[in-house]
Amino acid sequence: MPTPVENLHSVAQRMDIPRLSTNELLQTFAAILEELRTRDISRSSNNPAADYTEWLVCSKLRLRRQPNSNAGFDAISEDGTKFEIKARRMTPHNSSVQLSAIRNLEAKHFDYLVGVVYEVDFSIRHAAKVPHAVIEPNSTYSEHANSHIFHLPPKILGLSAVDDITGVLAN
Repeated sequence: MPTPVENLHSVAQRMDIPRLSTNELLQTFAAILEELRTRDISRSSNNPAADYTEWLVCSKLRLRRQPNSNAGFDAISEDGTKFEIKARRMTPHNSSVQLSAIRNLEAKHFDYLVGVVYEVDFSIRHAAKVPHAVIEPNSTYSEHANSHIFHLPPKILGLSAVDDITGVLAN
C-alpha cells in the first residue's frame, strides 16, 4: 500500500505537475482554491484545510455551519449543541498535531471541539469529538498568542469522554 507521500507523487506525475513553472503552479493553486469556493467547500481563499474540515464535519455530522464572523464556535446541531472545528495537516516537514489557537476558552462558547488530523494527502489520520471539559486540562495557555494550545495526538482518542470519529469522517 503506498504511503500518503507516494500517493501525492503519483498524482503529481499523472497531472504532469513537475513540468509547470512556479508561476503556473501558483496559478493552478489559486484556480483550485477558487473551485473549492465555487463548490461551497471553502469559504475563504486561504489554506483550504480549515474550511474543508468545517465542510466535511458539518456534512458528515449533519451540523449547521455558522457564518465566518461567528465567535467561539463553527457549527451547531439540531439540538443546539455547539461545535468548534479544528484541523491539522501533517507533512514530512512538520509532524505536529497542534491544532490552531483556541481563543477565550474559559467563556465556554462551544460544547465540543472536533479535531481532525490529516496526512499530507488530506486522508484522515485520526479525528475526535472532544468535550469542552477535556480541552482545558489538556491544553496550555499561551500568553503570547492569548489563546489555549491543544494538541490532538492519537492517545487523546483513548480518553473515555472522547469519541473517535475517524471512521465517520473517512467514509
